[in-house]
Amino acid sequence: MREIAFLFAGQGAQYPGMGQSLWANSPKAREVFEMADQERPGTSQQCFSGDKAQLSATINTQPCVFAVDLAAAAALEEQGLRPGAVAGFSLGELSAVTFAGMLSYEEGFKLVCKRAQFMDEAARENRGVMAAILNVQGRLIEEICANYEDVWPVNYNCESQTVIAGGKEDVLRVCTEITKARGKSIMLPVSGAFHCRHMEKAARNLKDYLEDINVSDLQTEAYSNYTAGPYVSFRYKELLTRQMINPVRWQHTMVNMYQAGIDIFIEVGPGKTLSNLAKKIVPQAEVYNLSEYDDLGKIVEALNARKIEPPPAASPDDSSCFPPSKENHPYRLRRPSLGGGLVC
Repeated sequence: MREIAFLFAGQGAQYPGMGQSLWANSPKAREVFEMADQERPGTSQQCFSGDKAQLSATINTQPCVFAVDLAAAAALEEQGLRPGAVAGFSLGELSAVTFAGMLSYEEGFKLVCKRAQFMDEAARENRGVMAAILNVQGRLIEEICANYEDVWPVNYNCESQTVIAGGKEDVLRVCTEITKARGKSIMLPVSGAFHCRHMEKAARNLKDYLEDINVSDLQTEAYSNYTAGPYVSFRYKELLTRQMINPVRWQHTMVNMYQAGIDIFIEVGPGKTLSNLAKKIVPQAEVYNLSEYDDLGKIVEALNARKIEPPPAASPDDSSCFPPSKENHPYRLRRPSLGGGLVC
C-alpha cells in the first residue's frame, strides 16, 4: 500500500482570495475560519478580500496562511484522507504540528499570531532582505556567504534553489558573486531577513511564550525544518524555536520522507510552491496540491483511479486514531531508491 504526506504551505504563498472556495464548500474548512475569526476578528476577510500589500505584511500573512493551511487539510480529512506524515515550510511547520495534534487549533493559531508579532518586531529593529539564488550548488553559496558577516543561506529549497538572508549590503555583494559564478539571484518581496541571526530576539520571545504552553504528543509523524527528520517528543518546543534562526532544510526533509516510504505528497494551503519543489526533489513521487476547493475533487478522483483507499475514519476513543506503524500503514508502497541522492 501507499503512504501519503501533507505538506503545509508557508509565508510567501499567500494571494488575494485564498481560502474562500474552501470556506464556501467545506463545512470543516469553514469551522477553521470561524475559529480564526473568533481568536483574531477579520482574519477570514483578510484572506478573501485583502489586497497583495495587506497580505504581504508578516503580521497578517502568518495567521492568514495558517488558517488556509488548516482549512485545506480539514477539507481533505472531510473526504476521509488522512496522512501518515506531515511537514511544513517555515510558518507551515506550525500548521503541520498543529494539525498533527501537538496543539489545539486555537492554541496553534494564538502561537502563530505571537510568532508573527515577534518576527515583525525583530524585522523592524534589524532591517534585512532575502534573495533566491538559482542554478548554484548550496555548498558554493555557503562558501561565498562565509566571506561576509551579515548574510547566510537560510532556505535549502532544492538542488538548484537556495535562499539567502541578511543585511542588504552583504546580500547584494553575494548576489554579485553569484552572477560571476553564472548563477541568478532574485530579490524577494519580504519584510525582513528570516531564519538567521536577525530573528534572534523573536526566537527568544517565542521561547518565553512557549514556556507557558502545554503541548501534546503528536498523533501523526511530523518532520522538522531544523533537523529535516521526525520530531521527538522532548524537543517539541526547542525545534519550534530553533527553526526561526536556522535554515529550512526542505530538500533534505523531502528526501528523508521519501526514503521513509512516503511517495504521495499533497500540498495544503495557498499556492503550488511546495508541490513544484516536490516534483523536482522526488520526481518518482506523486504530487498534488489543494489550495482551492476544485482541487479536492481532482485529488480524490486521482487517488481513487489508482485504487488507493483511505483508511477508515477513527472515533475519538478508538486506538486507530493513532498513526499506524511504518510496516502496516495503509498508504505504504515499496518503491525504487533515489539512486545518487540529492544533497544541499
